Amino acid sequence: MPIKLTVLENINSPDQIRDMDREELIDLCEELRAFLLESVSQSGGHLSANLGTVELSVALHHVFNTPDDKIVWDVGHQAYIHKILTGRRNEISNIRKKSGISGFPKRDESNYDAFGVGHSSTSISAALGMAISAKANGREQKSIAIIGDGAMTAGMAYEALNHAGDLEADLLVILNDNDMSISPNVGALNKYLTRLLSGDFYSRVREQGKKLLSATPSVQKFTKKSEEHMKGMVMPGTLFEEMGFHYFGPVDGHDLNEVVTILENLKKQKGPLLLHLVTKKGKGYEPAEVDPCGYHGVSSFDLEEGISNIKPKSTPTYTQVFGDWLCDMAKLDPKLMAITPAMREGSGMVQYSKEFPERYFDVAIAEQHAVTLAAGMACEGSKPIVAIYSTFLQRAYDQLIHDVAIQNLDVTFAIDRAGLVGADGPTHSGNYDLSYLRCIPNMVVMAPTDEDECRHMLYTAYEHKGPSTVRYPRGKGIGIYPDKAMHKIAIGKAEQLLEGSDIAILLFGSLKPEAEAVAKELGATLINMRFVKPLDEEMLRQIANTHSLLVTLEDNAIQGGAGSAVNEMLQREGITTRVLNLGLPDKYVAHATREEQLVSIGLSSENILAQIRKESCEIPLVSIPSRTFSR
Repeated sequence: MPIKLTVLENINSPDQIRDMDREELIDLCEELRAFLLESVSQSGGHLSANLGTVELSVALHHVFNTPDDKIVWDVGHQAYIHKILTGRRNEISNIRKKSGISGFPKRDESNYDAFGVGHSSTSISAALGMAISAKANGREQKSIAIIGDGAMTAGMAYEALNHAGDLEADLLVILNDNDMSISPNVGALNKYLTRLLSGDFYSRVREQGKKLLSATPSVQKFTKKSEEHMKGMVMPGTLFEEMGFHYFGPVDGHDLNEVVTILENLKKQKGPLLLHLVTKKGKGYEPAEVDPCGYHGVSSFDLEEGISNIKPKSTPTYTQVFGDWLCDMAKLDPKLMAITPAMREGSGMVQYSKEFPERYFDVAIAEQHAVTLAAGMACEGSKPIVAIYSTFLQRAYDQLIHDVAIQNLDVTFAIDRAGLVGADGPTHSGNYDLSYLRCIPNMVVMAPTDEDECRHMLYTAYEHKGPSTVRYPRGKGIGIYPDKAMHKIAIGKAEQLLEGSDIAILLFGSLKPEAEAVAKELGATLINMRFVKPLDEEMLRQIANTHSLLVTLEDNAIQGGAGSAVNEMLQREGITTRVLNLGLPDKYVAHATREEQLVSIGLSSENILAQIRKESCEIPLVSIPSRTFSR
């Protein structure tokens, strides 16, 4: 039964909440939390993080003049309430669905979305850039960055803090700390001190003091140190103060009255400010409070039963295949070390972290460090495995080349979420890894067609002496259980799956069901290329000399991808066989289910067949059944 909205139903823009009194705002927060729970339980999406930012979102839009004042959300999966308050309440039911609104802030979706996000730790840099530009153009605006304690582990956040403090920029950073409990100092005394330090009186005293003492640097230095010492006695803000920020907090982020009062005080102040809020993921829904990780990203579920009632899927995902292999391999080789940049659950490493805690390293959101850490381990004889999403490996490209590949170090990269990822959309798609990996000397690049092959490729990569990668998609493959045995695949050797004539389909990666369906209808040869680097050039020569059309098929960008590698090899050897490259187009693919995305870009079975027919007119168009997806 739909919930009854008495306050929220009349809210279509932030203007309507700016004149509300505190009691009305508290009622609004209660309705927002209930509405969010009902909506996400039906549509799926990010839940626990959004339950934790209800009061903050309301307070921000109540106090600041958005969209003129700029709110920049870090990562952005906690911005659902922000979207509801900015005219998108009726669209929340279609969030992350085809033609629906994005699960992340998106500039072309709303002028309230000041900055498009999806990756971590970008908010302070972006908001600082906005503050600098506003000042240069003579605009009075507040630039506000909301960043979580997890995102604060990335070096980029500290680079931005350091720069902002040096510039004395008009910037407010809100640290949304949902990893620590509300400690005793978040009580009456601390509330009083935070109100005092954020208020007009303290601000005037501080600024006047700077002017009076500027002529006597030694006294000024002593006074500043005394101020920092006093603050350090009552609040954990010394680090931020040293970087040039005025620190306020910690404050209970679910105490709406306190948050509004302090934001109203800070709105009047200039310069770099940092407000430390303590919030709770899953706030207001007990199952999510107990298990915030489990309720981070959810499919539709029953609010009464919770997600625990959902039956586990019958066959393993690629992520589970990796997790099982990792544990099995660790039992065989004590030199194995596993590294993840804060993606233990997402990369399938929970069991490994429990069984081999001394060989498990979660480096937080620090992809660059993760790769160079692995390089250092490899220098001393360990066998490191970096488990990372394709889209996040992009952030460590220099380390991949400079620290691993140039030195030809023995590091294995297990690359999850390769290709299209569905509802998370273009910020999380792994569409470019084949392109950016295959151009790196010393690198071996593998792309499995199914779960069983993935397991054997991981073993092959691990046994290979030098840098190697196995990239695999999100979710399930064709639905098979991998063989528990592990065997090495000959480096750079393809395999023929079907024998045909005239047309040959060269498959790189996970589109095997589509490739098989098309090959059978056309009587075409089907080759599982397995390796993007090194290519099986012997197989390519043979196939090119016995077929009139080669079709490369990959779930990677066509530009610079596996098909480009085939083109380069044939051109180099003067082979003139026609080639049709099929893959991801030169555009960002909007969020939808992965199946819908494949159809939209021409990679369903029917689309592939139609494109081959267009290239080779003598081949009749045959109706073939659509693939039934199990992801």
